[in-house]
Amino acid sequence: MDWQDYALRLASMSRELLAQDSVEGTLECITTSAAALVEGCEAAGVLVLNGQRVHSHAPTNVLVVQSDMLQEAVQEGPCFDASRNGEPVYRLADFAEGSGRWPRFAPRARDLGIGSMMGFLLYTEEQQLGSLNLYSHRPGAFTDDSETAGWALASHAAVALAGARTTQQFQQAMDSRNTIGAAMGIIMERFHLTEAKAFDTLRTLSQERNIKMRDLARQIADSGDIER
Repeated sequence: MDWQDYALRLASMSRELLAQDSVEGTLECITTSAAALVEGCEAAGVLVLNGQRVHSHAPTNVLVVQSDMLQEAVQEGPCFDASRNGEPVYRLADFAEGSGRWPRFAPRARDLGIGSMMGFLLYTEEQQLGSLNLYSHRPGAFTDDSETAGWALASHAAVALAGARTTQQFQQAMDSRNTIGAAMGIIMERFHLTEAKAFDTLRTLSQERNIKMRDLARQIADSGDIER
């Protein structure tokens, strides 16, 4: 592997990651970069495990989604283990070797055409973000160099993804605050209330109607009325 060329391409990917304006855009950049940069990789995706449910993000090939759905169906598999147990990296050279550890997943994965897999936990010191999973139709497609390259890419990707999520959460909080402020303004004008009384009214309506305050505020802001 030409590590100098890889370093240049990884630097270019890092700049592209920082240029993304959404979490989904960041995820798509991560998976397309993995497929392009890691030797042996034919498909890539990010899996997020939420309890027993699996969520596929930015798959580069339908094979990724099929694998994720299979792992959810049988409740086992390498991506499951990486996300559930916090394994930082795994490499499965041949699915014939995985039948003992994942007896329900491995045979059906071979039927899907998966020859080998490799995955990396996406995490920072503050949070775990899912796992980046790489696929090949060929057994033994991933080498030690592939693992090193994938680990370097995943490390950059985790930082970028954490930053994108923080930015999105901040924007959502700002949007929610602005919407609540707009709804309070309508209530203040309609009933000649102070800001504090308008907030209390909005909170009371939220409880009475069993609807989140931000959702109620959006309804009021959009309609200009506090009626249902």
